[in-house]
Amino acid sequence: MKGAILADDSALLPEGEIPPPWPARRVTVAGSMLHVRDTPGQSPDAEPAVYVHGLGGSSQNFTDLAGLLADRLDGQAVDLPGFGYSDPSPRYSIPAFADTMIGYLEQSGRGPVHLIGNSLGGSISVRVAALRPDLVRTLTLISPAMPFLDPRRTAQGPVLPLLALPAADRLMAWALTRITAEQMAEQVLAACFGDTTKVHPQRRAEAMEEIQLRYTVAHYPKAYLGTLRGLVGSFLRAYLPGLNSQWRLAARIEAPTLVIGGLNDRLVDPRVPTQVARVVPDGRLLVLPGVGHVAQMEVPRLVARGIVGLLDEVRADR
Repeated sequence: MKGAILADDSALLPEGEIPPPWPARRVTVAGSMLHVRDTPGQSPDAEPAVYVHGLGGSSQNFTDLAGLLADRLDGQAVDLPGFGYSDPSPRYSIPAFADTMIGYLEQSGRGPVHLIGNSLGGSISVRVAALRPDLVRTLTLISPAMPFLDPRRTAQGPVLPLLALPAADRLMAWALTRITAEQMAEQVLAACFGDTTKVHPQRRAEAMEEIQLRYTVAHYPKAYLGTLRGLVGSFLRAYLPGLNSQWRLAARIEAPTLVIGGLNDRLVDPRVPTQVARVVPDGRLLVLPGVGHVAQMEVPRLVARGIVGLLDEVRADR
């Protein structure tokens, strides 16, 4: 493990108006629709990148970061099955999501990509990079939801007892009727950000719109709880023999990897990013004091500088 290299701020596109979510399109993978947002590269040398969001999130979680990197990366941000505007899935697990992303990358025909994942998306990206090194140029993991021993100590803790109930999705759907979209949005922001004052009013309004969507999509409770079950299952398997351990997969990654973690993360143990950077053979670590679970949204320029530093380092090695 080594420390991350931060590119100078001048290496990024300059500050401008807060961009709206990038244009979207629909892609069919293995018979199901995926909702994809494109942030086209602004230079002929821009290299392909794919962004993968976390549990309960969507492709909009990367609007600012993808925009800052558009002169270096030709970005595509995917709504995972069951989230955002993508179709639901019969299975919600790390292997199932990884299979979908592998299918998407193969179908896109863009060659190996710079794969950037946050939280659940980071855990999915670990599996993709380990199993299909031919599809990944570099890997960036932002607060990856890798296994740690006591997930009850996080903000997800109160939800975990629901996983044992056979009608948990119906109970969650009922619970949604007991809280307003505004209240839920504030709870989500408080759990994800180290400092909610950094949330731009436009991003807060977009978060509200996304929360309201959850109230209208019948499959959302099943997708959320099914994915949470899959994550907890991956935590348990990580410490058992077998090839499905996320930690054993991380040790197989060949791509140069940047791991970013916020010390005020309430959803993933803040010690996890350091452990990931140690396990990945070519790992780099960037620790951000005062930052929460979605560093790409809270401090996008700082995250972008770390990614550009990784890109420059890899290019120099070539």
